[in-house]
Amino acid sequence: MSHLSHLSHLLVAALLLVKNLKQGNCSPVPEPSTVHHEKWIMKALHYMETNPETADELMSSDYALVEGDTILPSDRNAMGNLWASTQIPYLIMPELANRREDILSAMNMVSKDTCVTFTPRTTETTYLSFTYSYGCSSYVGSIGGAQPLFIGPPCSTGNICHEILHALGFHHEHTRADRDNHITILTHNIMKGMHKNFKIRDGETFGLPYDVHSIMHYGRRFFSANDLPTIVAKGDAEDMGQRRIMTMLDIQRVRHLYKCDPQNLMSNQDDPEDLDCR
Repeated sequence: MSHLSHLSHLLVAALLLVKNLKQGNCSPVPEPSTVHHEKWIMKALHYMETNPETADELMSSDYALVEGDTILPSDRNAMGNLWASTQIPYLIMPELANRREDILSAMNMVSKDTCVTFTPRTTETTYLSFTYSYGCSSYVGSIGGAQPLFIGPPCSTGNICHEILHALGFHHEHTRADRDNHITILTHNIMKGMHKNFKIRDGETFGLPYDVHSIMHYGRRFFSANDLPTIVAKGDAEDMGQRRIMTMLDIQRVRHLYKCDPQNLMSNQDDPEDLDCR
């Protein structure tokens, strides 16, 4: 996609986001009434660029979206709706042909250290369908049929990897039952109507430690109403919300959920701080 085309898509999305935020009175950065409309657009553009996983929920009422980017979730951290095989068929819709390299790179982030692989769809009836949207979103776990995984212009390779992990069956790390031992949710900074996205959910953790560095963890300012943090870590969390790599714990969760070679599974006693899996 050319820079101009990319910008035009973002501008359209920003206009929709501005309309939504004004109507809902939940702007990421509240503005005095005297500030020009253009500043709303610039702030919406910045918010979309830095938080693309929240964009679809803020702008759309077409899907039952929660936590910004998950569709039809249930109250489990690792879902039970597993794919029938570790070889998952996929289709890249024509409107995302220009994002093919990013999508392939995101799939490789998952497959290079796990037993889950991705293969172009031929005649399979259940497959991942990479589909255009304004932001990034996905169903959690396999739902059968042509399963859309939505990608917008602001979605990086890491964002796409995050959505693929949702599709494999994983929810956000900050929803784990033990999260309050590791992070503090600042509810007074959260957008109106978006507190539901910080709900604790029961789930299978495989006995692995909480991972504030996980590619599945929210960033500090997700759904912020005032540009102040909505999440503060209780320990070292310089990379909280990073979308660059899958951590070792991310990899181990995929291996556990999809029953990869047990000899390659990390025991609970192994060092979870070995994070650089590039």
